Amino acid sequence: MPVKNRFAELQAEITEWRRDIHENPEILFETHRTSALVAEKLKAFGCDEVVTGIGRTGVVGVIKGNSDSKGRVIGLRADMDALPIHEATGLDYASKTAGAMHACGHDGHTAMLLGAAKYLSETRNFDGTAVVIFQPAEEGGGGGKEMCDDGMMDRFGIQEVYGMHNWPGKPTGSFSIRPGAFFAATDTLDITLEGLGGHAAKPQETVDTTVMAAQTVLALQTIASRNADPVDQVVVSVTSFETSSKAFNVIPQKVHLKGTVRTMSTGMRDLAERRIKEICNGIAATFGGSAEIDYHRGYPVMVNHEEQTEFAAEVARAVSGDCEDAPLVMGGEDFAFMLEERPGAYILVGNGDTAMVHHPEYNFNDEAIPAGCSWWAEIVERRMPAA
Repeated sequence: MPVKNRFAELQAEITEWRRDIHENPEILFETHRTSALVAEKLKAFGCDEVVTGIGRTGVVGVIKGNSDSKGRVIGLRADMDALPIHEATGLDYASKTAGAMHACGHDGHTAMLLGAAKYLSETRNFDGTAVVIFQPAEEGGGGGKEMCDDGMMDRFGIQEVYGMHNWPGKPTGSFSIRPGAFFAATDTLDITLEGLGGHAAKPQETVDTTVMAAQTVLALQTIASRNADPVDQVVVSVTSFETSSKAFNVIPQKVHLKGTVRTMSTGMRDLAERRIKEICNGIAATFGGSAEIDYHRGYPVMVNHEEQTEFAAEVARAVSGDCEDAPLVMGGEDFAFMLEERPGAYILVGNGDTAMVHHPEYNFNDEAIPAGCSWWAEIVERRMPAA
C-alpha cells in the first residue's frame, strides 16, 4: 500500500502544526509551550488518557483499539526539543526565539506523530493499545532516560517501542534501517593539563602546557589508528583548546581541552576511556606536568532489535515501496535508553535534498509528512491487527 489517503488529506493541517512548533522552538526540558500544545491536541483527538510531566516535560497519550481484548501495547516516540542555534533559513515561519532553532527536525517528528495519533484516535482499527510518547531533551539532556526512569514503560504497559528520524540526502519519504548497533555511544572529554607558566622568552624555566596539550591532541588520534580493531568504530575528537593566558608572550599555567568520543560497542567504549586516561597522564608526566581527566559517559549505543527491525522495514516497504539498509551513524540518539528497556526499532525517513541536520539553514521537509505518519499508523495496525 502507498501512504494512507487520510494523511494526504491531513497534510496541510499537520504542516500548520509543524510550522507553529518550528516558529516557537524550546530547548532541552524547557518544552513547556510545545508540551502544552501536544497535550491539548491529544485531548481534542479523543485519546483515552493524556498524561503530562513524565520525564519533567514529556507527554504520553493512550489510544485503545476497538476490541475489548487487551492485545499488545505499542509505544511510538517523537522528540520535541530544539537546538541552541541561530536560524538562518529566512523562512516566513523562522524561529522567533533568538539562539534557538528546530535544526534537527524534531518539529516534524512531533507533528507527524500528532498526525498519526489523530488518525488512530479516529479509526481505532487495531486490537491493542497505542501509546504515543512525546519526549523532551533529546539533544544532550537525556530526556528519554528521564521518561524511562519515571517508570513510563511499566506504567503504560509498553511492550515494544518504535522511533523515527528524518534524514537529509535521502529521497523524500523513503526509508532506511539496520538491525543491531545503529547510532553511536556519545561520551564527553574534559581535560585540564597543568604545568609551570612563565615568560615565552624563557621556555626552559617553564613546563610548557601548550606543547603538552598539542602532543596530547595528536596522541589521542592514535586510539583509532593504533589501539582499536580497524573494523570496530571509534572517533575521538578534541573540539576545544583553551589556554589560561591570552598574552602573546606568556606560556600558560593551564590548558583546557574538551572533546567527544563516539563508539559502537561496550568493549571499544571501555578501551577508549582507558587509553585516553593513560595517554593524558603519560604525556603530562613526560613533560613534568599533571593531567585532570573528566570522562563522562553519555548516551549508550542505540541498538535495534532484530525481529522489530525486520517488521519496521516490512512496514516501510509497504508504505514507500522500498527500505534500504542504513549505514552506521556516529551521531548519538537517546532513544537508545528506551530500546534498552523494551524491544523495538528506529528508522530513518528521507528529508530530500536539504541542508544537513544541526545546520542553521536546515528545515524539515513537509512533503515527508504523509510517509512518516503512514509508517507510524501502519506499525500499530499491522502489529496489532483488528480481530
